[in-house]
Amino acid sequence: MGVTCVSQMPVAEGKSIQQTVELLTRKLEMLGAEKQGTFCVDCETYHTAASTLGSQGQTGKLMYVMHNSEYPLSCFALFENGPCLIADTNFDVLMVKLKGFFQSAKASKIETRGTRYQYCDFLVKVGTVTMGPSARGISVEVEYGPCVVASDCWSLLLEFLQSFLGSHTPGAPTVFGNRHDAVYSPADTMVQYMELFNKIRKQQQVPVAGIR
Repeated sequence: MGVTCVSQMPVAEGKSIQQTVELLTRKLEMLGAEKQGTFCVDCETYHTAASTLGSQGQTGKLMYVMHNSEYPLSCFALFENGPCLIADTNFDVLMVKLKGFFQSAKASKIETRGTRYQYCDFLVKVGTVTMGPSARGISVEVEYGPCVVASDCWSLLLEFLQSFLGSHTPGAPTVFGNRHDAVYSPADTMVQYMELFNKIRKQQQVPVAGIR
């Protein structure tokens, strides 16, 4: 596990999401990147159950339960502006039993799927973000394997990102600022995906639905 940057790629002018994904993957292949299978990251949103809220008008908290195909035996639970819990896959079963405390939001499932590419020490994942049957955007994840401290390799990551994203190259992820000299962890990647998914939800003006 190296240092990772997750970003959104805008859809190319006059192109569909799928056509833009194909343009990106073609660029990677021209650089010499090789396909290394597929990947999937998904996220489901849970609300604090109404019965657990004290005074009327008190706002509930959100929790995001996420999975990443890179870590098939793990489940990630991220609290809004809070910690990230890493558990095993049985956590999904636990959430069913905790429905008195947390309830799944309607139509909240969002995921990205696509192809993994290896280029020297970089692992690149270009995915199509979907909500239900509809494509909503494009995710780009780049991991630099040999390094585990973001501040030591961001300039190198940035240079590689510029080679195929051009003017759409992102700035440094917010998690880098929070953990400038700390060892990078899988939870940091999931925080970036959570932020990306929430950004795409807002762009599509599809708010997370209320409690069932």
